[in-house]
Amino acid sequence: MQFDHETFLSPFTWRYGSKEMRQIWSEHHKRRLMRQVWVALATAQHEAGLVTAVQLAELQQAADRIDLARAQQIEQETRHDVMAEIRAFAEQCPTAGGIIHLGATSADITDNVDVLRIREAAVLLAERLHTLLLQLAERIEETAELPVMAFTHIQPAEPTTLGYRLAVYAQDLLENWHDLQHIIHHLRGKGFKGAVGTQASYAELLRETSLTPLEMEAIAMRQLNLEPFPIATQTYTRQQDLKVVHCLARVAASLHKFALDFRLLQSPLAGEWAEPFGKGQVGSSAMPFKRNPIHTENICSLARYVAALPDVLWQNAAQAVLERSLDDSANRRVVLAEAFLATDELLRRAERVIRGMSLDERAMARTMARYGPFAATERLLMALVKAGADRQEAHEWIREASLAAWRALQVGDENPLGSLLAEDERIGRFLSPAEVLALLDADGYTGTAVFRARFLAQAVREAVAGEL
Repeated sequence: MQFDHETFLSPFTWRYGSKEMRQIWSEHHKRRLMRQVWVALATAQHEAGLVTAVQLAELQQAADRIDLARAQQIEQETRHDVMAEIRAFAEQCPTAGGIIHLGATSADITDNVDVLRIREAAVLLAERLHTLLLQLAERIEETAELPVMAFTHIQPAEPTTLGYRLAVYAQDLLENWHDLQHIIHHLRGKGFKGAVGTQASYAELLRETSLTPLEMEAIAMRQLNLEPFPIATQTYTRQQDLKVVHCLARVAASLHKFALDFRLLQSPLAGEWAEPFGKGQVGSSAMPFKRNPIHTENICSLARYVAALPDVLWQNAAQAVLERSLDDSANRRVVLAEAFLATDELLRRAERVIRGMSLDERAMARTMARYGPFAATERLLMALVKAGADRQEAHEWIREASLAAWRALQVGDENPLGSLLAEDERIGRFLSPAEVLALLDADGYTGTAVFRARFLAQAVREAVAGEL
């Protein structure tokens, strides 16, 4: 088959996802893995005396000679993709062709292949996440002490530091990292259990040999470096697919939060962050002045798609009727590949944004000057009480001045809160104007944020060190 842009192509074929991830989910690679599984089975059956050394060597030599055109030609007749690949493989193996797939059912091959691809794809994502986490750790350390205004309910709240804000994203992604590592190390294949999982066909084949079905399965799965589920029906439990894609959806959630926050902070209303913007990049076809946040918008868009995919896998797991139905087959060809391809694109984009983001410290300082004094009134209140003022009365003095300051901001004036409080005679009985202004300097009102941001950056470095 030949494809070009005169027909529908998935955006994941050419627009989203890396070349490496596309190769993992390619039809060519799938069939190469199918042959590896057949060779693994033949290796175990050779030890049982069912396959000769000559036959095994012939299978091994032909395993990489994929002839997709021939297999598809056969499939036009058989209407069965696994049987078509068996025949294409067999045509290349005149001595061994007759023993390919001996005792197996299709899912003995395809389910193990799916897990091998999931593992390869998860390892690639782990590499991407490794790079992103180290980029974040570097940014956290660079900005651990830089004060910025924090927001709750999208309203100015109290100061934090930029490094601490970035540490929030890094902490979520570090949890995703641990989840992904757990997935990689605990994936299981179906093994070789036959049509309904009982190994009846293999028991019959091995009846007068030195191997049991369990021993044969163990030998074959060692060839694939994959542990089998102890219990399977015609397929491995679809709970595993659900667990895998839930993990990817959590990565997507972490990156969506980061990207959404980024879009808010890139808005000219804040103007504190900016995506990398190429010299010839166009922000809008209609408005030449625009610098749209295309990378973070793309992250949010694809993250929503990944978030929707676990529902399909839930249905597959929950509606796996008795020992097998084929109603999960078509959607798994799409969902598993696209979940990994979309997450791959998310991580690549996020790494590009973190690496190339620009920061406007003047904009951060303006936001702090505008809203920071309101947050610092909390420690002014505490200082007044320590100096002997009545807490309720002091609260009212500060409230009155704060309301007046908000009215000034609403008409575009500078924040007058500092001068209003420093010149208040009631406050002056307890604190000098200089003390009041020092207390209202919100830049230092960040608690333990600096220490904990740096601690998290170090934790990230230690967690991902040596894992890849």
